[in-house]
Amino acid sequence: MEARARGSMSSSIGDSAELEANLTLSDRLKVFKGSTFDPEAYVTSKCQHMNEKETKHLTSYLVELKKASAEEMRKSVYANYAAFIRTSKEISALEGQLLSMRNLLSAQAALVHGLADGVHISSLCADDADELTDQDLYNMDNKQLSKIETWVVEFFDRLEVLLAEKRVDESMAALEEGRRVAMEAQEQRTLSPSTLLSLNNEIKAKRQELADQLAEAIGQPSTRAGELRSAVLALKKLGDGSRAHTLLLKSYERRLQANIQSLRGSNTSYGVAFAAALSQLVFSTIAQAASDSLAVVGEDPSYSSELVTWAVKQAESFALLLKRHTLASSAAAGSLRVTAECIQLCASHCSSLESRGLALSPVLLKHFRPGVEQALTGNLKRIEQSSAALAASDDWSLAYTPTGSRASSTTPTAPHLKLSISAQRFNSMVQEFLEDAGPLDEALQLDGIALDGVLQVFNAYVDLLINALPGSAENEENPVHRIVRIAETESQQTALLVNALLLADELIPRSASRILPQGGTSQSTTPRRGASSDRQNRPEQREWKKKLQRSVDRLRDSFCRQHALELIFTEEGEVRLSSEIYILMDETAEEPEWFPSPIFQELFAKLTRISTIVSDMFVGRERFATILLMRLTETVILWISDDQSFWEEMETGEKPLGPLGLQQFYLDMEFVMIFASQGRYLSRNLHQVIKNIIARAIEAVSATGLDPYTTLPEEEWFAEVAQIAIKMLTGKGNFGGNHGERDVTSPSVSSAKSYTSN
Repeated sequence: MEARARGSMSSSIGDSAELEANLTLSDRLKVFKGSTFDPEAYVTSKCQHMNEKETKHLTSYLVELKKASAEEMRKSVYANYAAFIRTSKEISALEGQLLSMRNLLSAQAALVHGLADGVHISSLCADDADELTDQDLYNMDNKQLSKIETWVVEFFDRLEVLLAEKRVDESMAALEEGRRVAMEAQEQRTLSPSTLLSLNNEIKAKRQELADQLAEAIGQPSTRAGELRSAVLALKKLGDGSRAHTLLLKSYERRLQANIQSLRGSNTSYGVAFAAALSQLVFSTIAQAASDSLAVVGEDPSYSSELVTWAVKQAESFALLLKRHTLASSAAAGSLRVTAECIQLCASHCSSLESRGLALSPVLLKHFRPGVEQALTGNLKRIEQSSAALAASDDWSLAYTPTGSRASSTTPTAPHLKLSISAQRFNSMVQEFLEDAGPLDEALQLDGIALDGVLQVFNAYVDLLINALPGSAENEENPVHRIVRIAETESQQTALLVNALLLADELIPRSASRILPQGGTSQSTTPRRGASSDRQNRPEQREWKKKLQRSVDRLRDSFCRQHALELIFTEEGEVRLSSEIYILMDETAEEPEWFPSPIFQELFAKLTRISTIVSDMFVGRERFATILLMRLTETVILWISDDQSFWEEMETGEKPLGPLGLQQFYLDMEFVMIFASQGRYLSRNLHQVIKNIIARAIEAVSATGLDPYTTLPEEEWFAEVAQIAIKMLTGKGNFGGNHGERDVTSPSVSSAKSYTSN
C-alpha cells in the first residue's frame, strides 16, 4: 500500500513538473506570490510521501526555478534600468527643492509667530489698567534680549573667522549651534521676529558658503583620500547628499583619467602587461569609489543607481581603450592567446566587484566580442594557410605524432595513432586554437563560433586531401590547389583517408572537449556542466560530430570514385567496361574458356591490395575499412547499372546480347558477389543491385526470342568457377594430374572436379 502511495505521489510530481514546464515563469511563480503562501505547508504537501530520489528531483526543480526567477529579475532590472536612473535623479532633485521649501516655510513660520506675538502683546496692553506705551514696551524688550542679541553678533563674527580659516569641523559645529539657538529662540520668543529672521537667513547663507568650500575641496586633485571622504561626508551632513555623491564620483573619475594618462606615457607597448596594469587600475578605482560611496551615503537606492551608472561608464571607456590599443592589433594578427589572456584578466577583476553589486562583465563583453570574433577568424585563416603550405610538401607517409609541443602537453595524442606531417601540424594548430578559445567560452559563449570555425578549417583540409588524389576534379577546376603534392600510390592515397578519419573521429573531438556542450568525448572523464545540461546539449554535440564525419565521407567517396574511374576508363579516356565485351563473344565459333573478365580481375586485385593496406592502417577501425571496400565495389557496379549507353547497346543495339555474352556477364557478377562476400564487404544494397542487373541482362536476351534458361548453367556452376578464379588469382590453388586437366569450357562439367586446394 505504501509503495502504491509513493508511486502515485511520484506520478503526480512528474505530472506537475511536466504541466509547470509548459507554463510561463510568471505563472509558475504565482503560487509563491500569494499573501496566504505558507512555505512549511507547501514543502509538507510536496515531500510528505516522497522517497530520496523524488526529494532530489524536487530540489533540482526548485533550484532551476530559483535560477530562472533570478534571470527574470535581472532582465527586468536591465529592461527598466534607464527609467529607474532617470526617476532616481528626479527624486533627488525634488528632495533638494523640498529642503529649500522647508527652510523657506520655517522662515515664514517664524515671521508669522512674531507677528502673532506682537498682536497678543498689544491686546494685553490695551486691557491693562497701568497701560504702557509702545516705547516703554520696546525698551523693556531691549533690556531682556540684549544678551541674546550680543551672542548673535558674536556668533556671526566667530563663524566668519571659521569659514575664512576653512576649519570645517568647527564650522559645522557652529552652524549646528546656531540652528539650535534659533529654534530655542523661536520657541521661547526670546528674539524679535526681525532678528530671528536675520539669524536664520545668515545661517542659511553661511551653510551654503561652507558647502561651496567643501565642493571646491572635493574637486581638487591634490585632496587626499581621507580628506576627500571627510569633505563628502560633511557636505552630506549639510543636507546636500546628492551633490556630495556626484562630486565624489567625479573626483574619482578625474583621478582615474590622470592615472591612465600616466600609465600610457610609461608604456612603450600595449600588450598583455599593459592590459593587466590598466585593468587593475580601472577596477581598483571603481572598487574604491564603491567603498567610499557605501561609507558616505550608505545603501540609498538613488545613490546606488548613480554609482552603477558611473561604473558602467568607466567600464565602457576602459573597454574601448583596451580594444583600440591591444585587442584590435592582436585580433588583426590572429593572436588569439593575447586576446584570451586580456579578457581573462578583465573577467577576473570584474568578478571581484560582483560582491559589491556591480556586474560589469556584460558591459565589457559587449565591446570585446567583435574583437574576439576577429581574432578567431584570423587564427582560423592562419591554420588554413599553414595546412595548405604543408600539404604541398607532404609525402603522405604516416608517422607517430611527436611530443613536446604546447598542444600535446595539454591534450596528449594517443601514442598508437599515426598521421602524415601535414595532419600532425593541423592537429597541433587546432589543439592550440581550442585551448586558447576554451577560457573565452564561458564568458562569451563562443562554442558555436569556435566549433564552426574548426569545421570550416577541417573541411578546407579535407579539400586539400581530395586534391591530392590523382586526377581530382577539383585539381583541374581550381589552379590554386595544384600545389598539393599528389598521392601516387595506393598506400599514400589510403593515408589520406587515415588522416581525415583519425582527425574527425578522435583527435579533434578530444581537443574540443573543453568547449563541447556535453563536456567532451567518451575519453573525457570530467564533464564541464551538470548531467541535466548534458542531456539537453547532446543533440548539438552529435550533430557537430556528424558534420566532421560528412567531410570524411566526402573524401572516401572521392577515393572510391577515383579508383573506379581508373578501372572503367583508360588513360586516354576510352571506356574499358563496355557492352562490347559481352556482345562480341557470340561472334566466335568456339566456346570460350570461362573465367571472369579482365576488368573484374583487376577490380578483385585492387580490392585485395587495398584490403591489405587498410587492415594495417585502420587498426581498431575495421568498420571504416569495410565500408570503404563496400563503397568502392558499389561504385563500379552502380556505374554499370546507371550507364544508359551500356544497356542501350545490349538491349536495342544492332548486335544484341547473346547467350554466351549473358553467361559471361552472369559469371562476372557472380564473381563480384563471391569475393565481396568472402571479404565481408557485400552489402545488401550491392547484392540487390547485382541481382537486378543480372535480371535485366536475362530480359535483354529473352527479348531476342531466345530462352536464356536453356543455355545458362545452374547457379552452382557460376559459384564454382568464381571460387576457382579467386584461388587462382590469389595463388592459393593448383591443378594436379590425378584429377585430370581443368575443364571449365562446358557448363555441364563441374569445373571444381579438376581443382585441388592447398
